[in-house]
Amino acid sequence: MAPDATSSAHNSGRAPEPVGLYPHARRVGHLLFLSGVGPRQRGQTQVPGVELDAEGRIVRYDFESQCHAVFRNVRYILEEAGAGWDDLVDVTVFLTNMRDDFATYNRLYAEYFQTNQPCRTTVEVNCLPTPIAIELKCVAAMAG
Repeated sequence: MAPDATSSAHNSGRAPEPVGLYPHARRVGHLLFLSGVGPRQRGQTQVPGVELDAEGRIVRYDFESQCHAVFRNVRYILEEAGAGWDDLVDVTVFLTNMRDDFATYNRLYAEYFQTNQPCRTTVEVNCLPTPIAIELKCVAAMAG
């Protein structure tokens, strides 16, 4: 890191607890990097709208409610780190079922990002660390 660059970790009191040893976000200079954000709710292990089988595999899920929860959690982290929704400049989206969920995701994304349109990459992954169908990795540019 450059000698004059500042770096600080930020954790939200409203977003779900991290599932490992990492902060919700880290600010480096004017950039805020968010760790992967899923739809869980703070203080809860069960994901809203997710039904699991006896082995803990996803049987059924409400993808739309997971999208809204992910966006809400990103907003919590941004706000508590001193940033806002319009500061987002890059979003990486991880979906576990691109074929079935992309159209819903794309529709909801368009609603949330009507005025601010950050760069976006969407990829399908085999699974995520908890029984969720979506995770976002975001970068925000903040004022000095």
